[in-house]
Amino acid sequence: MRIISGDDPRTVAAVAREVGLDAEYGYDARELPAHPDLMLEALEDYVVFGRVTPKQKKDMVLALQRGGHTVAMTGDGVNDALALKEADIGIAMDSAAAATKAVSRIVLLDGRFDRLPGVVAEGRRVIANIERVSVLFLSKTAYAIILSATFGALLWDFPFLPRQLSATDGRTIGIPAFFLALMPNNRRYAPGFLKRSLSFAVPCGFVVAAAVFAVNVYATAVGAHTLSATRTASVVALSLAGLWILAASSRPLNPIRACIIGAMYLGLVLVLSVPLLQDFFGLEWPPNDLLLTALGSARGGILAIEALHRFHSRSYARK
Repeated sequence: MRIISGDDPRTVAAVAREVGLDAEYGYDARELPAHPDLMLEALEDYVVFGRVTPKQKKDMVLALQRGGHTVAMTGDGVNDALALKEADIGIAMDSAAAATKAVSRIVLLDGRFDRLPGVVAEGRRVIANIERVSVLFLSKTAYAIILSATFGALLWDFPFLPRQLSATDGRTIGIPAFFLALMPNNRRYAPGFLKRSLSFAVPCGFVVAAAVFAVNVYATAVGAHTLSATRTASVVALSLAGLWILAASSRPLNPIRACIIGAMYLGLVLVLSVPLLQDFFGLEWPPNDLLLTALGSARGGILAIEALHRFHSRSYARK
């Protein structure tokens, strides 16, 4: 927290002490060095600055940004407009000058600073949940492209009916994504959202595609299974691997997230076991050897996804 004002530094320091800040005295900005590095040193050492000109306010914001800080600034006067425009987040009061509100990112319509924690929490929730949910959609895009290209090149029957894909996508992506996108999330924003999402989602897409492909290779090699049974085995492999991507991207788990994931597993059991749902989705319980192949492929996919998640988490934790 830094307070910069055009008033006398002693007055500003006294007001700062009244609101609980440790400000024994204020820094007179008429003595503030113009060099950015020296200015940054002063900004690191002092809390209250008085006699600050509009240009100095702008320079102070730029100096902090060059020092690696993310700068949010509040103000209401025309003399704050230059600095508010340069700040990463400019926040104006509703009573501010029109020019000041025009260059600000946020305007506090009721003039209450205690709204800001809620604004920050809402922004963190939206950004963090979008990143979490995007992993599910991007991984699906990756394995859909790979499966389409592979089976098209081999001139094999596609391993899913459209309604079967609707069932797997609904359980592994659509339904859980609806709830995950609306849940609280206080994780701080960090740059590199797209890179982080793709670095986990695309390898997971390859893993899921490999699990489904292995089932169909076995079924083709044996040649004793119906197309419906092979598709059902493919649904099992895809669903189990996709649900593990959901579980990995939902961490850290809490009771609500665990219940959502558990409900999706229960949905898979119902789709495979209820005769009405079996008929609707065109599922046929596969023979034991094909079912074991599907479970084995899914298990291999789960182990690979778990390894990818641990590597991904360690890599970005170090950064």
